[in-house]
Amino acid sequence: MTNRELIKSALAARENSHSPYSEFRVGAALLCADGKVYTGCNIENASYSATVCAERTAIFKAVSEGCRDFSAIAIVGGNSDKMTMAYPCGVCRQVMSEFCKKDFRIIVAESEEKYEEYTLGELLPKSFEL
Repeated sequence: MTNRELIKSALAARENSHSPYSEFRVGAALLCADGKVYTGCNIENASYSATVCAERTAIFKAVSEGCRDFSAIAIVGGNSDKMTMAYPCGVCRQVMSEFCKKDFRIIVAESEEKYEEYTLGELLPKSFEL
């Protein structure tokens, strides 16, 4: 799957976002090593600590269905006026480090044409590990 295809899936997932408080809608598309894609969106709650990010939604869906070998994730976000580079938060990076190798690809995009690509090792060089 190309980066553009993965970004397109993340853009579609963003449409399901429940973000009435921040109005910042995020979508993620997680690519498994077997080619299957799991998507997620951010889901806000009036009690902000109960909010979950798009990246964790996608990862938890995949893990709950038995997939634990991941290749890449595409993340898109923004409000109704403007898309922006929506980098994964620290909690999401730590969750990624639980299930992904340091060379796991993280694609942060504003559109199918405008994106940046990093590895998990670049974005979280010193993860917490047991």
